[in-house]
Amino acid sequence: MKVLVDTSIWSVAFRRKALSENESAILNELRRLVADLQVVMIGPIRQELLSGISDPEKYERLKEALTAFSDESIETADYELAAKFSNDCRRNGVQGSHVDFLICSVAFKNVWKIFTSDQDFLRYQQYLPLELYSIGE
Repeated sequence: MKVLVDTSIWSVAFRRKALSENESAILNELRRLVADLQVVMIGPIRQELLSGISDPEKYERLKEALTAFSDESIETADYELAAKFSNDCRRNGVQGSHVDFLICSVAFKNVWKIFTSDQDFLRYQQYLPLELYSIGE
């Protein structure tokens, strides 16, 4: 099983402060998925992770760390399905970001689970055919 790891999970791994019990569990699970070669990456998540890092040295360290993960391809049909997913959710009163719906689209097409702590994905799941990853699977 492949798991598309969302920005919210990666962010826990790159924090420099003490982690809560829940964050520690997330980090341990991410480490296990990485060790088991189950993690997949897409360019928009890489961009989200690298955006906003004003310190050039930290940016380069993170960029280097992420080179362990190649970007999976995103096709025109993925963007079209992302737009459909966005429209389906919006029609039901659920808003989301373009990147979130692209994550949903690419994961659906490739039959990947999404590992996220972003509660928006629970709302999307009410209207979209998503599989969210839970710790311990």
